[in-house]
Amino acid sequence: MPLELVKEVNGVPEVELLSELNKVDFSSLQPGCDYSKKYIQGKLSLISSLTYGGNRTAVLKIALQEQENSNSEINTINVLFFGKLAKDCAKVFYEGDTIAVAGFTVLSASSSTSRDGKHCLFLKAFEDFRSTVYVYVKSVRDFSAESMSLVPATHYIYTPLNQLKGGTIVNVYGVVKFFKPPYLSKGTDYCSVVTIVDQTNVKLTCLLFSGNYEALPIIYKNGDIVRFHRLKIQVYKKETQGITSSGFSSLTFEGTLGAPIIPRTSSKYFNFTAEDHKMVEALRVWASTHISPSSTLVKLCDVQPLQYFDLTCQLLGKAEVDGASFLLKVWDGTRTPFPSWRVLIQDLVLEGDLSHIHRLQNLTVDILVYDNHVQVAKSLKVGSFLRIYSLHTKLQSVNSENQATLLALEFHLHGGTSYGRGIRVLPESNSDVDQLKKVLESADLTANQCFDGICHSEHEDSFRTLSSSGSVSLYEVERCQQLSATILTDHQYLEKTPICAILKQNAPQQYRIRAKLRSYKPRILFQSVKLHCPKCHALQEVPHEGDLDAILQEGASKTPDIKLQNTSLYDSKMWTTTDQGERKVAVHFVKNNGILPLSNDCLILIEGGTLGEIYKLANKFHSVIPVRSGHEDLEVLDLSAPFLIQGKIHHYGYAFKSGNFGN
Repeated sequence: MPLELVKEVNGVPEVELLSELNKVDFSSLQPGCDYSKKYIQGKLSLISSLTYGGNRTAVLKIALQEQENSNSEINTINVLFFGKLAKDCAKVFYEGDTIAVAGFTVLSASSSTSRDGKHCLFLKAFEDFRSTVYVYVKSVRDFSAESMSLVPATHYIYTPLNQLKGGTIVNVYGVVKFFKPPYLSKGTDYCSVVTIVDQTNVKLTCLLFSGNYEALPIIYKNGDIVRFHRLKIQVYKKETQGITSSGFSSLTFEGTLGAPIIPRTSSKYFNFTAEDHKMVEALRVWASTHISPSSTLVKLCDVQPLQYFDLTCQLLGKAEVDGASFLLKVWDGTRTPFPSWRVLIQDLVLEGDLSHIHRLQNLTVDILVYDNHVQVAKSLKVGSFLRIYSLHTKLQSVNSENQATLLALEFHLHGGTSYGRGIRVLPESNSDVDQLKKVLESADLTANQCFDGICHSEHEDSFRTLSSSGSVSLYEVERCQQLSATILTDHQYLEKTPICAILKQNAPQQYRIRAKLRSYKPRILFQSVKLHCPKCHALQEVPHEGDLDAILQEGASKTPDIKLQNTSLYDSKMWTTTDQGERKVAVHFVKNNGILPLSNDCLILIEGGTLGEIYKLANKFHSVIPVRSGHEDLEVLDLSAPFLIQGKIHHYGYAFKSGNFGN
């Protein structure tokens, strides 16, 4: 193993792992020698923060002091660890540890890299070189007498927040008053902002940085309790604040009275004693009477327009909308009191169980996340439990078929980190997840139906906002004179004119207006073009995604003709689905000069495929043509279906026969 923990009892190792290796003095180290069967040993005198190189390789630098030859001219040497070994060592190293390193290389540093010119050598250790690190530790048992991880037996002193002084490095406990989930800073590190308070009623804001996302405090909500070790105190603009220093570490505990005291940390090695247990309990009791419970956690059934809140939910599906936004379909077992907006996801592949999403359509909401949150959203696993912080709701007018316009409730997670905006995955063991699971299991799946991009609730009639006379109801709560979505690039000399004044004037005139967009046509861009048949001159709408699926399903009702398979133009493969009445699907791989090209250059023909199956194939192959078996050849579908699909692009046009494919 690259990292070994050697348990010590009364200063003597229980297992001797280095007996077959030769120990080397620091003064005997020379570049170019083979140290694969040798080791050095010393006391850890300095440990730097984990950093990342240009190729995102983790790097950890430490200084080892030789204990036996302390009077030697060279009694301290720097060691660099790389890759996974560096990450693992960063979690267990503490100043004062006894460390042994075997299987390393010795390099010579230029005098310019050494501050005093003495330490001209340094060591490199990484797994590829089969380096092994041995850490001598003592076992510690917690308050419940259950075995804890092996850690150095260090006695820590904790400083009350009202006794902090600038320039010192302290250990503190506190209750979380505010936090920002870890986010990528402008540099290469991740950052988290945490404000804590203790029994002295003094607040401390901490700016925490780390190259490792998981090394930052795992905080789920305000009221959690944190323990920070080696926190550096500084004064900035007359305000005391804490920042990370070398060897910073943290533990987080749930702040609810009576909840199990289980430390949250990415490190497997930490010190937690009966005294720590008492401090957590004391902070819980104090917080229960001095800190109000978090009011930002809201269920979907209690959501109001123009609200910022935190939501605990389960992820059902996700899809990419564009480069700057991403769709999350979530539910919490309750139903919004207002009609909820649905994101149109034509041409998009929704990741998730579509049948399960359809079954829960009355309880799901669509959340659009933007900018820096997109990468986090992409990494989420369907089925995971989430807490989304500072989620924003707003009302949006949506045209309906009748004479009124409905206001639908939209959910947005805006870009940036202001007010703690972000997403965090909750573990299955979290108490809020336990409560959420109980609600999900008892959720009422029978309710109102969703259609026309809106999920209607029993309060639907209350949200009609524009009557046929054009009057505005009391539910129009958003002002039209807020920040503009567009920027004026010309005619700045024109004064703003109310629309009512313009309607009274004779055309033509030039005006400048500032107004809120109520509606627009076409609602979807592809509706601005029509399908035209040059033979009969018929005009036809480009089908909506749902209509296109129905057209393809109709084409799939005909069984593929085996006689039309495996010709000189293409190779064929047919299989029978296990659902939908054992539907038969045939895929024909078109040859190029008698040879099948690679998938990214290959044209395929598909018979009996659904829209979802065609989209998946279009992402893998160069082009996809939906076809059906004719009397003599394969035929494309009618004019209402695309004859060629390339990625997200649909091509419409003439029907033609397979005999033309090779020309």
